[in-house]
Amino acid sequence: MNIVKEPLPGGSALARDYIENFEKVSHLYGGDFRSKESRSIRAEWLDRSDGLRADRTQVAACLRQYNEKHNSHDAVMSSLALLEQPGTLVVTGGQQSGLFTGPLLVVYKAMTTIMAAKEAAEQLGRPVVPLFWIAGEDHDWDEVNHTYVLNRTQEITKIKIEKSEEKRSSVSNIRVEDESWQQVVEQLDALLQDSDFKPQIMEFIRSSSFRADSMTDAFAKLMGSLFGKFGLILLDSADPNLRKLEEPFFTSLIMQNDALETAYMNSASDIVNAGYELQADVTAGNANLFYIHEGVRLLLHKKDGVFADRKGQVSFTRDELLEEVKVHPELFSNNVLTRPLMQDYVLPVLATVLGQGEIAYWAIPHRAFEIIGGQMPLIIPRMSFTVVEGTLHKHMDKYQLSFEDVRQGLDRKRHEWLAAQDELGIEQRFEETKATFSAMYEPLIEQLGTIQAGLLKLGNNNKDKILDQITFLQAKAQDAMAKQNEAAIRQWERIELSLMPLGKLQERVYNIMYYLNRYGLPWLDELMAIEPDYSGTHRIIYM
Repeated sequence: MNIVKEPLPGGSALARDYIENFEKVSHLYGGDFRSKESRSIRAEWLDRSDGLRADRTQVAACLRQYNEKHNSHDAVMSSLALLEQPGTLVVTGGQQSGLFTGPLLVVYKAMTTIMAAKEAAEQLGRPVVPLFWIAGEDHDWDEVNHTYVLNRTQEITKIKIEKSEEKRSSVSNIRVEDESWQQVVEQLDALLQDSDFKPQIMEFIRSSSFRADSMTDAFAKLMGSLFGKFGLILLDSADPNLRKLEEPFFTSLIMQNDALETAYMNSASDIVNAGYELQADVTAGNANLFYIHEGVRLLLHKKDGVFADRKGQVSFTRDELLEEVKVHPELFSNNVLTRPLMQDYVLPVLATVLGQGEIAYWAIPHRAFEIIGGQMPLIIPRMSFTVVEGTLHKHMDKYQLSFEDVRQGLDRKRHEWLAAQDELGIEQRFEETKATFSAMYEPLIEQLGTIQAGLLKLGNNNKDKILDQITFLQAKAQDAMAKQNEAAIRQWERIELSLMPLGKLQERVYNIMYYLNRYGLPWLDELMAIEPDYSGTHRIIYM
């Protein structure tokens, strides 16, 4: 395994400046993640403010109950025992649950979280545990219900699971029937090529899926199977037991909702005035809270002192809403702007691991932390990789292709390569033939036009038909050339499909199960042994 840095252009300008030019955007964030001093300052503040957060003993007990069910590795129980102790800090990462863990970036985020926690513990000389925050309260089912793998013939294939109901419920509350699990597991089994590792991979896929009531349950079991031995604690944001502990903070979010709205609006103005685009919606009157009514997750808005959804299915005065959260905290849910605040209330968060898009929108709640008496945690950019398998690497060398060539698209390079294989100069000779024919025929047509006007039109039509026939023969000749190089063309296609599927980075599309099936579970240990890099720089893993 050889690791090579491959910086990528593009992405959010705000995230790029956070990573590369922190001083320029420091007023929008909590501290410089690269600075040991920033980590020490954040740790000291967490010590002083410990009493402002949820009781860590109760939080640990809640998380122990959840992890004993889904992620009962001894190392996880040790992390939870540490979390109970005053002074223990947390590095978090998080994502929506996804089918068979979702795209590779989810795995890379968990890796970054574990590595960053270990490094922080060594730097600060105190316990720092890793925790993965599963956003089970989110309701975007279409975002999590599918994944992609390369099949036995090296074609990209989508696997999609169906849910049993159409309600706009939180993903953790959407029941997935055993039959649906069986269908997608059998589909994955049929798609993955046979290997020495396949029986083991399919066994833990089956054991996690067939006993799962929801996507989140299956996701948690799989993540536990992969990362439990590294002590990664799992948390489901839709856990009803957790909601009970969050009730005091939901109360604060309601009590200070107007001030929080002003803070979000002001931060949005700061971001726009600094020349950046907003990465999340900030709208006046948005309470930035969801209420679950008859299983449906409804976004609340404020008007004239009343909290209601857009369709008027529910409506509360502020006092009624405060009473409701006291009696039924499990019916409340955060959105992307209040979740960072809630996470900081539940846990002593030293730092959180985010992708570049998330880094950009986390600038919006910056002022909101101050309203609730908090401080924004440090942000660590998620590590980013593309895996290049050995055979593909050889093909890239053979055709002198760089990763950047693949990222930009191979159509032009492939055409140039095919043209270079044309020893007869077919394309050039056809173009010369068409040019010569036109040069000889057009003067004749013009002369014929002097005899009879209709001959000019007839002659031009005749010329176009002849050129069309020459072009038709040219295309047939080029097809024959391509067929002669069919094996090579498939190699070009495989390079593109593997490294930039659907025109996106590999980590945003493919599932880890394809790679575990090829290289076995020890491959994850090899990934975990890679040198940490929190610079946001993309890296290529050459197998």
